[in-house]
Amino acid sequence: MKVGIVGLPNAGKSSLFNALTKAGAPTAGYPFTTVEPNVAIVGVPDERVDRVAATVGASPVVHETIEFHDIAGLVRGAHRGEGLGNRFLANIRETDAILHVVRVHEDEQVVHPDGRVDPVADVETVETELLYADLEQAERRLERVARQAKSLEKEALAEEAWLREVVDALRSGRPVRSVPAPAHAPGAAQRLSALTSKPVLYVANVAEDAPLEAPAALRDHAAATGARVAAVSARLEAELAELDDEEAAEMRREMGVSESGLATVVREAFTLLDLITFFTADRGTEARARAIPRGTPARRAAGAVHTDMERGFAAAEVTPWADLVDAGGYAPARERALTRVEGRDYVVRDGDVVVFRFTR
Repeated sequence: MKVGIVGLPNAGKSSLFNALTKAGAPTAGYPFTTVEPNVAIVGVPDERVDRVAATVGASPVVHETIEFHDIAGLVRGAHRGEGLGNRFLANIRETDAILHVVRVHEDEQVVHPDGRVDPVADVETVETELLYADLEQAERRLERVARQAKSLEKEALAEEAWLREVVDALRSGRPVRSVPAPAHAPGAAQRLSALTSKPVLYVANVAEDAPLEAPAALRDHAAATGARVAAVSARLEAELAELDDEEAAEMRREMGVSESGLATVVREAFTLLDLITFFTADRGTEARARAIPRGTPARRAAGAVHTDMERGFAAAEVTPWADLVDAGGYAPARERALTRVEGRDYVVRDGDVVVFRFTR
């Protein structure tokens, strides 16, 4: 899972990136501190896989990961190349979701590119650039596909019709994700690779001493556009990231902060992408957390472990993680009838511990 961190210059992107990843990306109070995207892969915190591993004697423990891309700040005119915008927009296309950092705090030492702090106006500036960039790309793609459609080939005709809808939507200020992908041209959306087709998580960057709550206007904007919203103090999280885990947890308790910024972002990102996590573990082998789309059937989930398991799928032994831990292992879980044997069409649930049976 690749998440691109975007926003206006000095919105707090790199500070948040450092807090999430402890990667040490450079930060400063002036535009374009970041030019090339900083990239870091971080483990997704999930105590369930640790407890499953301890119960069944599995080692090592492998957590799911998220790849964060800290992409340089976008400015008005980015789609025309302002502020190296074309390079930055290309970096966003490579990600699965967008984490849009929105400055909420007032800090005179940190320059705002427009000279004022207005969260919704900032969001609209960035999103307008994404819309313009998508419109240019969609119009170019439509010209090419329209020529192909003269052959009356079914998929080309379907893609042409969809692209015309996309262009109309973009011209009216609506994102590509508002236009359903064409059933008869399944690769069309992937070929367009639209920026505004990606799901969005707004992260309100609040002051260190402010409540962890996004402004009402930003929450309303998110609700109207189908995005999600969370609040984090990037500066506070960056300071806590310099402490060891116990010290950071103690400071959060003293401040009444229930979870880390990473936990907040991961939880919201999983919800945004509609992902769940299942686990595989056995004595003497690794215990691993595996993220898959909600609604994934057992056979396809087996492919997340190994393609041979999907091809030769026979059955899945499924035990909810809490039941497995309470029982003390696989054998007592089976004795208590807590383990079920499921077929290829079983829909894997969040927290399932799965042993796949397959033929080679």
